[in-house]
Amino acid sequence: MSVIPRITWFTEETRKKIVDEAIRIVQEVGVFVENDEALELLAGAGALVDKKKGRVFIQAGLVEKALGTAPGRIVVYDRHGEPAMDLGEDRVHFNPGSAALRIYDHAKGAARTPETADLVRFATLIDALPNYAAQSTGLVPGDVPEEIADRYRLYIALLHSTKPVVTGTFKVEAFRVMHEMLATVAGDQDALREKPTAVFDCCPSPPLMWSDLTCQALIDCARTGLPAELVSMPLTGATSPVTLAGAVTQHCAENLSGIVIHQLASPGAPIIYGGSPACFDMRKGTTPMGAVETMMIDGAYAEIGKYLEVPTHAYMALSDSKLVDYQAGMESAMGAAIAAVSGVNNISGPGMLDFESCQSLEKLVLDHEICGMALRLARGIELRDDPIALPLIQKGLEKKEFLSLPHTTQWYRKEVYYPDAVIDRATLEEWEQKGSKDAAARAAGRVEKLLAEHEPESLDEQVAGHLTEIMAREAKRCGMKKLPALS
Repeated sequence: MSVIPRITWFTEETRKKIVDEAIRIVQEVGVFVENDEALELLAGAGALVDKKKGRVFIQAGLVEKALGTAPGRIVVYDRHGEPAMDLGEDRVHFNPGSAALRIYDHAKGAARTPETADLVRFATLIDALPNYAAQSTGLVPGDVPEEIADRYRLYIALLHSTKPVVTGTFKVEAFRVMHEMLATVAGDQDALREKPTAVFDCCPSPPLMWSDLTCQALIDCARTGLPAELVSMPLTGATSPVTLAGAVTQHCAENLSGIVIHQLASPGAPIIYGGSPACFDMRKGTTPMGAVETMMIDGAYAEIGKYLEVPTHAYMALSDSKLVDYQAGMESAMGAAIAAVSGVNNISGPGMLDFESCQSLEKLVLDHEICGMALRLARGIELRDDPIALPLIQKGLEKKEFLSLPHTTQWYRKEVYYPDAVIDRATLEEWEQKGSKDAAARAAGRVEKLLAEHEPESLDEQVAGHLTEIMAREAKRCGMKKLPALS
């Protein structure tokens, strides 16, 4: 028996007030919708549509109906059809962030454009690290044409890990191809619908706008049964009210409008209440993901998502630092801890540096240990015995130690999360004997060791061949004669 530690950001009255005001925003202020199919769905359901301006006014009844059909629990599966993420209530899972434009090259001490070999190493490393429940299409490759980058990064992920994938589209036409790839691995479209193996990010543009691309992604996800993950991104004082509560309210309105569009396309389809907001830095003009106020917005909107009984997501456990340094560790650890005690279901961000724009394999290894500690924190303190300690203390006093007690042997591994040796808990003398390495240096060594020792489970040869045919077809369509080598 245990009491799970949780942060509460609002009173029940405030939660209701935020949701009520968000519903008024989509009803009275409206949202901009650029997608014709979404406009038809909304108009057909009775929403007031100004087609000239692309503005839609969504009545409260439509919002309430959509919330009524959106599921409160979503299970995402691995390649073998086994549950990998059980999203809902306060269950916490971590995955690396998506779509970084650069990778930090530890050997060179600088960030650079990722290539295929980096994507392979990234997917292989995630596959080897158990505290990540899912992988992600975390890097945008520079050695394939931009127009097929979204499909290509999924192709690499499916080949090199059995874990489910958090991904997204850059082009409207990409979803059909990516769905074909996922169905190929799952067996067919029906098997994929029954046991989805991917989550697709769908990002509204703040304030209150849905582009043609993101609307189509919402609709496509709904109709194929793949979970859609709303990623609303208000920036305080720049694209949303400057107050944290105001940003949470706008975030709620944007998410509610997305849920309505999604549920109109297919009632009951799986959708996740998520985002990547930031407390805008007025001094630098940047979007600091490591700011405590950004983390507070994340935790607070997750509480609103739980109030609405929808699974939740946030971009946390990442850093604005450009290096794997003290700042990177501080911001990532604080974000992971706040996410865990806020009960966020799907947490994206480990491995990321520089405002979500850079991935680091070394940070991914260090963040894996942060995630392990955060997951332990989320479990809370469990009462293993009754009485709690009295007879154990009596036995310990008799023996003058507790190490040899059967009770210690029984519980020490279940009570404590033991991090990998990349986290230094040695004596000063032992640390010096091993080369006096800092965390980044230890992580660099751990990366190479894992990549040398871990062999991802190969896809069935026929399935892998079909995936390659799909990707080669896409490459040829954009003028690329052959795909980059995977070795």
